[in-house]
Amino acid sequence: MTTTASQINWPSDFNPQECPIHVKNTLAMPSTPEAVWAWLIRAQLWPTWYPNSADVVFLSGNPPDLALGTQFRWKTFGVTIESTVKEFVPYERLAWDARGAGLEAYHAWLIQRTDGGCIVDTEEVQHGSLARLSRALRPYHMEEKHQLWLEGLCDRAKTGLPP
Repeated sequence: MTTTASQINWPSDFNPQECPIHVKNTLAMPSTPEAVWAWLIRAQLWPTWYPNSADVVFLSGNPPDLALGTQFRWKTFGVTIESTVKEFVPYERLAWDARGAGLEAYHAWLIQRTDGGCIVDTEEVQHGSLARLSRALRPYHMEEKHQLWLEGLCDRAKTGLPP
């Protein structure tokens, strides 16, 4: 598990040093931050390119895109969770909380423009009984799945903007 400092604006109850799960993944992408952002906030399309997500339903906000305060329900890692977008800085920062059976999490994304496209960091912390169990039984599972999420995002962003 990653425990280095980051540029994430962590809420006080999601301090990475105090959570049993803290993962960080990074990928350089040849696409613009605008293309990456467009695919990232189009949450209802995640299941078409990130197989660890399913059943994305907006509970508030204006589909199809996430926005600050948007509430949505979805399934990931086999668990149905409800999330609220907590940070939303177009083309730069996105974060949401997640609450489900035995789990509380905070998941953040940072997009940094580069000469050749952008670098995308995704970082998540979790606590609760399910997080402790996951750490014990499958300590690198989330890191592996988040890498797939980044790779899928990279592939989609190369195609341009979503429909």
